[in-house]
Amino acid sequence: MTDNNILPCEVNVASETGRLRAVLLHRPGVEIERMTPLNAAHALYSDILNKPIVDTEYANFCGVLEKWTKVYYVEDILERLLADGEVRRYLVEESCDMDDCDDDLAEKLMELTDKELAAALIEGYEDPEWDGASDDRYLLKPLYNLFFTRDASSTVYNRVLVNSMSFEVRERETLIYEAIFKHFFKVGTLNAMQSDRDARTEGGDVQIASRDLLCIGQGIRTNTKGIKYLAQTFAQEREQFNILVQELPKSPESFIHLDMVFTFLGKHQCMVFEPMLKKTGLFAGKDTTLISIYKGNISYRKVNNIVEGLNSLGWDMEPVIGGGSDPWVQLREQWHSGCNFFSLGDGKVIGYRRNTKTIEALDKAGFAVLNAEDIVSGKVRMEDYEKFVAAFPGSELPRAGGGARCMTMPILRD
Repeated sequence: MTDNNILPCEVNVASETGRLRAVLLHRPGVEIERMTPLNAAHALYSDILNKPIVDTEYANFCGVLEKWTKVYYVEDILERLLADGEVRRYLVEESCDMDDCDDDLAEKLMELTDKELAAALIEGYEDPEWDGASDDRYLLKPLYNLFFTRDASSTVYNRVLVNSMSFEVRERETLIYEAIFKHFFKVGTLNAMQSDRDARTEGGDVQIASRDLLCIGQGIRTNTKGIKYLAQTFAQEREQFNILVQELPKSPESFIHLDMVFTFLGKHQCMVFEPMLKKTGLFAGKDTTLISIYKGNISYRKVNNIVEGLNSLGWDMEPVIGGGSDPWVQLREQWHSGCNFFSLGDGKVIGYRRNTKTIEALDKAGFAVLNAEDIVSGKVRMEDYEKFVAAFPGSELPRAGGGARCMTMPILRD
């Protein structure tokens, strides 16, 4: 049952590495078991997952976060919001409309308890007349990707960017996040589709470097129209602002977002996929562009790579190479989110332990390697270390196509 005593906090994120004070998560639920080999590709998965193992891995992941910060869970807030008749009706009708459900189903959903309805909106609602053979088992489709809380919404300073998802299977996620931030956290939102129906943004491509700088990936999930919307928004609001854009390969799927090849580890260190820096392999010919905004004017210039772009703006950024020095290992570990770290604070990060060469590179760069299980059990205190990587086990979770940053939506940082 949801905790009715949970209270909203302030929403404000002005960097990737400020001390984390609050984060939004979703525990992977029954929805991930509603995939088959036939619908996995449609759900944007390359394989189906073993939920008991997912549960164990995720328990270590969220257990570390609960030791460090305030953790909100999507399912708890959603259940609470559904007690409001107006919010309930809106979410039911819009969800049914997006999934092409009939009016009879909407009325059946309205009769569910708050807890049952929250589950149905996330896990799907089965067709009582399903024949046992067709692909259309669920009238209301499961939200297979909801535990990647980063993508459908992302905190940008003191507002939330409700993202315009690139694939239909994920569009309904935005209804839930928009309701959470509008009605629970009561914060203003941005949406690129309000200016252009073809504009696309996703949270894995949007990194809040500082109060006057965004780093954004441009690829299959975030397009030039989405970036243009952000540039124009800040040109109207800020006298001076910068957006550093990295073009991404269209395939394979491991390059879907910027945070799959680049994440901030601290104020002066970042994790990087080396071919992106050297513009080799799949990154040959992929541009890095600095968009500069000054008194309403927007200008563009190419830079050699994202690290040099940061340094040209006054940063002193040291890259740590994901996968170590071997190009084959770099590719293998990038495939399983080897560069996808989430910062709990300056020099304090969490990521998958399976990427052994990446973890070794962090160790050499001065990060103490802590086992998530020891943190969760209380054997190890993160507060005792100036720099650390909390390494949690991942065999099933990485197969879903994301890592620690993908699974976190920070709400408040210092």
